[in-house]
Amino acid sequence: MSDSSPGVAAWKEETSAFDRVQSVASTVARPRPASYIAEQAHVAENTARDHLERLVDLNILLKSDEKGTTHYSPDPLHTRIQTLRDLLDQHDRNGLIQLKADLQEQIEEWRDEYGVDSPAALRDRAAETDTAADTRDIKQTARDWELVEYRLSIVEDAIENYTTYTQDFRASA
Repeated sequence: MSDSSPGVAAWKEETSAFDRVQSVASTVARPRPASYIAEQAHVAENTARDHLERLVDLNILLKSDEKGTTHYSPDPLHTRIQTLRDLLDQHDRNGLIQLKADLQEQIEEWRDEYGVDSPAALRDRAAETDTAADTRDIKQTARDWELVEYRLSIVEDAIENYTTYTQDFRASA
């Protein structure tokens, strides 16, 4: 998308440079240099670098060095805590328990459908397929399964610590 497209113009008009940099940097699938994030966020590289360093200081991003170039990626701990907070904002305890059951059911369906107990075992099965489409489908299901397992672990954390996480400490102050 070019800088002159209507979508980019609206994004730039309605979103601060900091928020655009955070949005891009928080969603990269692998560590990326400031130049990439700047280009995607439609900001100058120096602006991106300043904002990225602030996001590192805030423990939102991680900074790494790859072949002499600084790269940035989402901090998995921050991402997990943010996901946990979002779940608690969207569901009460009963809703979390229902979500847990739904996620468990999805995993059980994959176990039954493919006759394996894990995403890793499913990936092994991808090596034995006869068509490219089957291989792609199985690999995608393995990725989906890993994501569902990750989300299930966060839902279980939310249920286990629901009272602690939802206690209103302001009321006792």
